[in-house]
Amino acid sequence: MGRVLVTRRLTPGGTDPLLHAGHEIVARDDDVPLTADELATGAAECDGIVCLLTDRIDAEVLKAGQSGRLRVVANAAVGYDNIDVATAHALGIAVCNTPGVLDATTADLAFLLILAATRSTTEAEDDLRRGRWDGWGFTTHLSHDVHGATLGLVGYGRIARAVAQRAAGFDMEVLHTSRTDTGLPGYVAELDELLARADIVSLHVPLTESTHHLIGAAELALMKSTAVLVNTARGPVVDENALVDALESGTIHGAGLDVFDGEPAVNPRLLRAPRITLLPHIGSATVATRTRMARLASQGVCDVLAGTTPPNAV
Repeated sequence: MGRVLVTRRLTPGGTDPLLHAGHEIVARDDDVPLTADELATGAAECDGIVCLLTDRIDAEVLKAGQSGRLRVVANAAVGYDNIDVATAHALGIAVCNTPGVLDATTADLAFLLILAATRSTTEAEDDLRRGRWDGWGFTTHLSHDVHGATLGLVGYGRIARAVAQRAAGFDMEVLHTSRTDTGLPGYVAELDELLARADIVSLHVPLTESTHHLIGAAELALMKSTAVLVNTARGPVVDENALVDALESGTIHGAGLDVFDGEPAVNPRLLRAPRITLLPHIGSATVATRTRMARLASQGVCDVLAGTTPPNAV
């Protein structure tokens, strides 16, 4: 049986696969993030790690693990840009993630942001709460329709396709673009064309060197003045200062963000920007989904330590 470092508190039942397999779980009593040194120490002393997307599993941590007994790192998230996968593979350390189990929940949240950003509900609620609402008016709080609008999906993986399914209920035209031609209806080869045609742009790409600041000033300038941008992918995919400039100038109508560049720190310009809905990275935050994520990550560790290749190996 192995020793497994669980870096943060998980939902009840999340570590059941580890417990049922008889592995020893190493974890803090509190929910404070581990420092880089603590992660390195854990990597050197444990056979596996179950981590979160906020844990930086870099080369230093992985090399410390190689000097000890580390065999697998399982990220309780779909994205794994927090892990140096190339170094892990070079050292013979397996990496797992949690695809599939959070698609519907995250798609629900993306569509919530689509609705909120397009209908400007955050500003309307703020007026109500701050006593600025004087009563119903024919031209007050005017926004734009979601039903019948054109939705542009940047990236067309599982979550994006789940968003497309929800868009069908709103009678939306759905366009999508991806690195390769999907051969499916609505495919648009060029990002610029999708940006120009869409009323709502929703981002669903992983964070890589090529997608860092994928949406910047030039891309925002291509969008309609009535359009909105939604990001439930990774914060650095959007140039946040360029986004605020676009909102302040009226280049686009609105935005909805669940992720941020440098989170948990949030660009103060975003907090002051008009017509924007901001959420604290809650895309997968339901009890059922987070529990499935934790169990899948834990099972990935169990599989590797048992000598098998898990289906969720990166």
